[in-house]
This record gives sequence, structure tokens and C-alpha cells, in this order.
Amino acid sequence: MIKVIPATERHHASHGWLDSYFLFSFSDYYDMENVQWGPLRVFNDDYIKAKNGFPEHPHSEMEIVTIVLEGEVTHTDSLGNNTVIHAGEVQRMSTGTGVRHAEHNHGDTDLHLYQLWFFPNKKGLTPSYEQKAIDFTGEKNQLIPLVTGQKVLEDVVYINSNSTIYHANLNEGKEIDFKTFPIRKGLIYVTSGELFVNGIQVQKNDQVRSADIDALRIQATADSSFILIDLPGVEANY
Repeated sequence: MIKVIPATERHHASHGWLDSYFLFSFSDYYDMENVQWGPLRVFNDDYIKAKNGFPEHPHSEMEIVTIVLEGEVTHTDSLGNNTVIHAGEVQRMSTGTGVRHAEHNHGDTDLHLYQLWFFPNKKGLTPSYEQKAIDFTGEKNQLIPLVTGQKVLEDVVYINSNSTIYHANLNEGKEIDFKTFPIRKGLIYVTSGELFVNGIQVQKNDQVRSADIDALRIQATADSSFILIDLPGVEANY
């Protein structure tokens, strides 16, 4: 099964300082048919204006991943972390039994980031934090793992989920074959360009959700970039 969800079907929330596009039910947007995909509960595509941000707020029992595409975000939390995540860097916060945090754009330019939330594979985890610079903006024509809980890899952020997040920059005319299993699910979100996924055309900000297949063949008809998430098929939730 391959389902394409066009960019126009994302929920758009505009708050002046924040433009956010929700791929799943979030905040004031609720669709009982669009709550999660496997353990992936939230995927927000956020644009935050300079000198603005999210004040301190609590979370628990969630793996929160932030991928910075443009600009930089300043992170503070109740664990004592005070860091800046730059474009090309990835952050993971395991909220576990509870943590408070704030995210701000203290820079002079707009900030563009993806924030993803996963249900963890175990409840009651001790809250923890990880941040890593990964050169995913410069590599071409290969899947770059950013975050994983499936295998031990160097220069990858760990997550408490049987999932992996990849990023790829694919030149026009190039293709990538991603082998998977029918028991797993996948999600592709197109950051830029135009792709064919198993022969189906998708464009910027479209998403592809897959299940019950053996492979994803991704072909670029223009210079493109995208996120690919490999997920267990179980719809974990707490």
C-alpha cells in the first residue's frame, strides 16, 4: 500500500511569529483517521521568525526529534541543557518520566525545522538529551541516517524506538532503492524538488505513507531532498 498525501492537505497553523504545517493531528487540529503512523505521533514543519520561540512547557513519555534545516534554535530544559542547534544538526530529547523545555530563535534570520515525536518503546524512561552535527545537507545521492533505534551506527542520534530517520539529497536523474519488509511502515516527506516513488509522482511538501511492501524506489526528476522514516508497523501508544 502506498498513499500520497499532497501538501495542500497538511493542516496549517499561523500565529504571526510561527507558521506550522502539521502532518498528523496536533494542537487544535484533530482527525481521528490521522493520529499516527506506527509509533510516529507528530511531524510538524515549522517556520519560526527571528527573536521568537516556544516558552517553557512540559512533556512526558515521548521521544522528540528536532532536525534544523535553516537558521538555529536555542534549547533550554529542566535537565540543565542550554544549547544551540544549527542547520545540519539533529537533537533528540527523551522526555520519559517528565521534562520541561523551551525552544527559541534568538538569531536574526528565520528558522526552519522539522519536529517529530515518537512513542517510546518503553515507558518510564529517565529523561535524556542528545545533539549531534551530521553533514546531511552536503551529501548527495545516498540515504544519510540521522536518528535510529534499530542498529548501532556511528555519528547517528539514538532514539528509544525501533525506527530510523534518513535524509537524502538526490540529483536529477538519480535514484535510491530502499529495501523494507511488509511488516514495517514508511513515510517520505519531500523537502524540495520532485520525485517518483514506486512510479507515483510527488512534489515539494507532499508525503508518501507506505505499508505491506518490500521496497521503495525513489527517483528524482529534479534536484530534490527528502526525509524517509522507517517504522515498525505496530501503532504503539500510551
